[in-house]
Amino acid sequence: MPRFPAFMRRFPPGMSLRHPGAGMALSALFVGALFAGPLAAEDAKGPNIDPTGGGKGGAVATLAMAHELFLLGEAHGDALIVLAAARLAATVGTAPGKELKRSTSGGEAAQEAGAPPQGPADADAMFERALSLAGEDAFLADVILDARGATGRGRIGGAFSQRASLTPGRTDSWEIPFAGGAYAELSVIGTGASDLDILVTDENGNVICFEGGQEDALYCDFIPSWDGFFVVAVENKGASAAAYDLVTN
Repeated sequence: MPRFPAFMRRFPPGMSLRHPGAGMALSALFVGALFAGPLAAEDAKGPNIDPTGGGKGGAVATLAMAHELFLLGEAHGDALIVLAAARLAATVGTAPGKELKRSTSGGEAAQEAGAPPQGPADADAMFERALSLAGEDAFLADVILDARGATGRGRIGGAFSQRASLTPGRTDSWEIPFAGGAYAELSVIGTGASDLDILVTDENGNVICFEGGQEDALYCDFIPSWDGFFVVAVENKGASAAAYDLVTN
Protein backbone atom coordinates (compact mmCIF):
# COMPACT_ATOMS: atom_id res chain seq x y z
CA MET A 1 0.00 0.00 0.00
CA PRO A 2 1.42 3.46 -0.89
CA ARG A 3 1.81 6.16 1.72
CA PHE A 4 -1.40 7.98 2.52
CA PRO A 5 -1.93 11.02 0.26
CA ALA A 6 -1.11 14.37 1.84
CA PHE A 7 -4.63 15.78 1.42
CA MET A 8 -5.99 12.94 3.58
CA ARG A 9 -4.01 14.27 6.54
CA ARG A 10 -5.76 17.66 6.65
CA PHE A 11 -9.01 18.13 8.57
CA PRO A 12 -11.05 21.08 9.78
CA PRO A 13 -9.92 22.34 13.23
CA GLY A 14 -11.45 20.52 16.16
CA MET A 15 -12.77 17.55 14.23
CA SER A 16 -12.41 14.29 16.16
CA LEU A 17 -12.27 11.13 14.09
CA ARG A 18 -11.86 8.52 16.80
CA HIS A 19 -15.21 8.73 18.57
CA PRO A 20 -18.10 6.31 17.74
CA GLY A 21 -19.72 7.11 14.41
CA ALA A 22 -16.76 9.13 13.13
CA GLY A 23 -16.61 7.01 9.98
CA MET A 24 -19.81 8.54 8.63
CA ALA A 25 -18.54 12.10 8.93
CA LEU A 26 -15.20 11.15 7.41
CA SER A 27 -16.79 9.45 4.43
CA ALA A 28 -18.97 12.45 3.70
CA LEU A 29 -15.95 14.77 3.69
CA PHE A 30 -13.51 12.73 1.66
CA VAL A 31 -15.24 10.24 -0.62
CA GLY A 32 -15.69 12.86 -3.33
CA ALA A 33 -12.05 13.95 -3.17
CA LEU A 34 -10.69 10.43 -3.08
CA PHE A 35 -12.67 9.03 -5.94
CA ALA A 36 -13.24 11.90 -8.33
CA GLY A 37 -12.72 10.75 -11.90
CA PRO A 38 -12.96 7.27 -13.44
CA LEU A 39 -12.93 5.43 -10.13
CA ALA A 40 -15.99 7.34 -8.92
CA ALA A 41 -17.98 6.15 -11.91
CA GLU A 42 -17.00 2.56 -11.22
CA ASP A 43 -17.96 2.71 -7.54
CA ALA A 44 -21.74 2.63 -7.85
CA LYS A 45 -22.26 1.12 -4.40
CA GLY A 46 -20.67 3.88 -2.41
CA PRO A 47 -19.31 3.30 1.09
CA ASN A 48 -20.28 0.03 2.73
CA ILE A 49 -22.07 1.74 5.64
CA ASP A 50 -25.73 1.67 6.54
CA PRO A 51 -26.51 5.40 7.02
CA THR A 52 -29.66 4.58 8.99
CA GLY A 53 -27.94 2.16 11.36
CA GLY A 54 -26.57 2.81 14.81
CA GLY A 55 -25.13 0.87 17.68
CA LYS A 56 -23.86 1.01 21.21
CA GLY A 57 -20.15 0.62 21.80
CA GLY A 58 -19.21 -2.73 23.30
CA ALA A 59 -16.05 -4.39 24.56
CA VAL A 60 -13.85 -2.81 21.88
CA ALA A 61 -15.02 0.69 22.79
CA THR A 62 -14.42 -0.01 26.48
CA LEU A 63 -10.87 -1.19 25.86
CA ALA A 64 -10.10 1.77 23.59
CA MET A 65 -11.42 4.17 26.24
CA ALA A 66 -9.31 2.45 28.91
CA HIS A 67 -6.13 3.04 26.92
CA GLU A 68 -7.07 6.64 26.24
CA LEU A 69 -7.58 7.19 29.97
CA PHE A 70 -4.30 5.43 30.75
CA LEU A 71 -2.33 7.75 28.49
CA LEU A 72 -4.09 10.75 30.02
CA GLY A 73 -3.22 9.55 33.51
CA GLU A 74 0.38 8.96 32.50
CA ALA A 75 0.65 12.44 31.02
CA HIS A 76 -0.62 14.03 34.24
CA GLY A 77 1.03 11.60 36.64
CA ASP A 78 -2.41 10.94 38.14
CA ALA A 79 -2.79 7.59 39.89
CA LEU A 80 -6.59 7.86 40.07
CA ILE A 81 -6.97 8.32 36.31
CA VAL A 82 -4.63 5.38 35.70
CA LEU A 83 -6.65 3.35 38.20
CA ALA A 84 -9.87 4.17 36.33
CA ALA A 85 -8.19 3.00 33.12
CA ALA A 86 -7.05 -0.23 34.76
CA ARG A 87 -10.52 -0.98 36.10
CA LEU A 88 -12.04 -0.43 32.66
CA ALA A 89 -9.42 -2.59 30.92
CA ALA A 90 -9.94 -5.34 33.47
CA THR A 91 -13.63 -5.61 32.58
CA VAL A 92 -12.82 -6.72 29.03
CA GLY A 93 -11.75 -10.25 28.24
CA THR A 94 -9.90 -10.54 24.95
CA ALA A 95 -9.15 -13.60 22.82
CA PRO A 96 -6.78 -14.13 19.86
CA GLY A 97 -9.67 -14.59 17.44
CA LYS A 98 -9.36 -16.03 13.98
CA GLU A 99 -6.32 -15.42 11.84
CA LEU A 100 -6.59 -12.27 9.74
CA LYS A 101 -4.83 -11.68 6.43
CA ARG A 102 -1.94 -9.28 6.98
CA SER A 103 0.48 -7.85 4.45
CA THR A 104 3.29 -5.37 4.97
CA SER A 105 4.61 -2.91 2.40
CA GLY A 106 6.69 0.24 2.17
CA GLY A 107 10.43 0.66 2.50
CA GLU A 108 12.92 -2.10 3.12
CA ALA A 109 12.24 -4.02 6.32
CA ALA A 110 14.65 -2.72 8.95
CA GLN A 111 16.47 -5.04 11.30
CA GLU A 112 15.72 -3.84 14.83
CA ALA A 113 18.48 -4.59 17.32
CA GLY A 114 17.70 -5.58 20.88
CA ALA A 115 14.35 -6.43 22.43
CA PRO A 116 11.14 -6.03 20.42
CA PRO A 117 9.16 -2.82 21.05
CA GLN A 118 6.94 -2.80 24.09
CA GLY A 119 3.25 -3.06 23.32
CA PRO A 120 0.28 -1.25 24.86
CA ALA A 121 -0.23 -1.79 28.59
CA ASP A 122 -2.71 -4.42 29.75
CA ALA A 123 -4.84 -4.14 32.90
CA ASP A 124 -2.14 -5.63 35.15
CA ALA A 125 0.46 -3.17 33.90
CA MET A 126 -2.01 -0.31 34.44
CA PHE A 127 -2.60 -1.36 38.05
CA GLU A 128 1.15 -1.54 38.63
CA ARG A 129 1.59 1.93 37.16
CA ALA A 130 -1.20 3.28 39.38
CA LEU A 131 0.59 1.85 42.43
CA SER A 132 3.83 3.46 41.32
CA LEU A 133 2.15 6.84 40.92
CA ALA A 134 0.48 6.49 44.32
CA GLY A 135 3.95 6.62 45.87
CA GLU A 136 3.86 6.88 49.67
CA ASP A 137 0.08 7.38 49.84
CA ALA A 138 -0.86 4.22 51.78
CA PHE A 139 -4.60 4.84 51.60
CA LEU A 140 -4.54 5.26 47.82
CA ALA A 141 -2.33 2.18 47.47
CA ASP A 142 -4.89 0.15 49.44
CA VAL A 143 -7.68 1.39 47.16
CA ILE A 144 -5.69 0.32 44.11
CA LEU A 145 -4.91 -3.11 45.57
CA ASP A 146 -8.57 -3.65 46.47
CA ALA A 147 -9.63 -2.70 42.95
CA ARG A 148 -7.07 -5.06 41.42
CA GLY A 149 -8.28 -7.88 43.69
CA ALA A 150 -11.82 -7.40 42.45
CA THR A 151 -10.94 -7.70 38.76
CA GLY A 152 -12.45 -10.44 36.63
CA ARG A 153 -15.92 -10.20 38.15
CA GLY A 154 -18.53 -9.72 35.45
CA ARG A 155 -15.89 -9.53 32.74
CA ILE A 156 -17.38 -9.00 29.29
CA GLY A 157 -16.14 -10.82 26.20
CA GLY A 158 -16.54 -10.15 22.52
CA ALA A 159 -13.17 -8.53 21.83
CA PHE A 160 -10.49 -10.20 19.72
CA SER A 161 -6.99 -8.78 19.87
CA GLN A 162 -3.87 -9.29 17.79
CA ARG A 163 -0.53 -7.65 18.57
CA ALA A 164 1.86 -6.62 15.83
CA SER A 165 5.03 -4.58 15.47
CA LEU A 166 6.01 -2.39 12.57
CA THR A 167 9.36 -0.90 11.56
CA PRO A 168 9.67 2.74 10.42
CA GLY A 169 8.33 3.60 6.98
CA ARG A 170 6.33 0.38 6.67
CA THR A 171 2.57 -0.15 6.43
CA ASP A 172 0.57 -3.11 7.68
CA SER A 173 -2.67 -3.89 5.84
CA TRP A 174 -5.21 -6.14 7.57
CA GLU A 175 -8.29 -7.61 5.86
CA ILE A 176 -11.25 -7.98 8.24
CA PRO A 177 -14.63 -9.44 7.26
CA PHE A 178 -17.78 -7.90 8.73
CA ALA A 179 -21.36 -9.04 8.17
CA GLY A 180 -23.93 -6.76 6.61
CA GLY A 181 -26.47 -5.40 9.07
CA ALA A 182 -24.35 -6.34 12.10
CA TYR A 183 -22.69 -3.80 14.38
CA ALA A 184 -18.93 -3.65 13.68
CA GLU A 185 -16.25 -2.29 16.00
CA LEU A 186 -12.51 -2.08 15.56
CA SER A 187 -9.68 -0.28 17.26
CA VAL A 188 -5.97 0.15 16.70
CA ILE A 189 -4.26 0.88 20.01
CA GLY A 190 -0.70 2.15 20.08
CA THR A 191 1.54 2.93 23.02
CA GLY A 192 1.28 6.71 22.81
CA ALA A 193 5.02 6.94 22.13
CA SER A 194 4.95 6.11 18.41
CA ASP A 195 3.58 7.88 15.35
CA LEU A 196 1.03 5.75 13.54
CA ASP A 197 -1.32 6.81 10.75
CA ILE A 198 -4.38 4.58 10.58
CA LEU A 199 -6.78 4.24 7.65
CA VAL A 200 -9.89 2.04 7.37
CA THR A 201 -11.43 1.46 3.94
CA ASP A 202 -14.12 -0.82 2.56
CA GLU A 203 -13.68 -3.31 -0.30
CA ASN A 204 -14.17 -0.52 -2.86
CA GLY A 205 -11.54 1.73 -1.30
CA ASN A 206 -14.03 4.12 0.32
CA VAL A 207 -12.71 5.70 3.51
CA ILE A 208 -14.52 4.64 6.67
CA CYS A 209 -12.21 6.06 9.39
CA PHE A 210 -8.87 7.85 9.52
CA GLU A 211 -6.44 8.97 12.23
CA GLY A 212 -3.46 10.96 11.03
CA GLY A 213 -2.56 13.04 14.05
CA GLN A 214 0.00 12.52 16.79
CA GLU A 215 -2.20 10.07 18.69
CA ASP A 216 -1.39 6.58 17.43
CA ALA A 217 -4.82 5.11 18.19
CA LEU A 218 -8.20 4.85 16.52
CA TYR A 219 -11.67 3.61 17.43
CA CYS A 220 -14.17 3.04 14.63
CA ASP A 221 -17.71 1.65 14.67
CA PHE A 222 -20.29 1.29 11.92
CA ILE A 223 -22.90 -1.04 10.43
CA PRO A 224 -22.00 -2.44 6.99
CA SER A 225 -24.78 -2.47 4.42
CA TRP A 226 -23.61 -5.81 3.03
CA ASP A 227 -21.15 -8.60 3.84
CA GLY A 228 -17.70 -7.41 2.92
CA PHE A 229 -14.03 -7.05 3.72
CA PHE A 230 -12.55 -3.94 5.29
CA VAL A 231 -8.87 -3.03 5.15
CA VAL A 232 -7.14 -1.51 8.18
CA ALA A 233 -3.86 0.12 7.13
CA VAL A 234 -1.39 1.08 9.86
CA GLU A 235 1.62 3.16 8.78
CA ASN A 236 4.60 3.73 11.06
CA LYS A 237 5.75 7.30 10.45
CA GLY A 238 8.06 7.34 13.45
CA ALA A 239 11.79 6.82 13.69
CA SER A 240 11.71 3.50 15.55
CA ALA A 241 9.75 0.26 15.57
CA ALA A 242 6.27 0.46 17.07
CA ALA A 243 3.98 -2.17 18.58
CA TYR A 244 0.20 -1.95 18.53
CA ASP A 245 -2.92 -4.01 19.15
CA LEU A 246 -5.63 -4.52 16.55
CA VAL A 247 -8.93 -5.19 18.36
CA THR A 248 -12.20 -6.21 16.71
CA ASN A 249 -15.57 -7.57 17.79
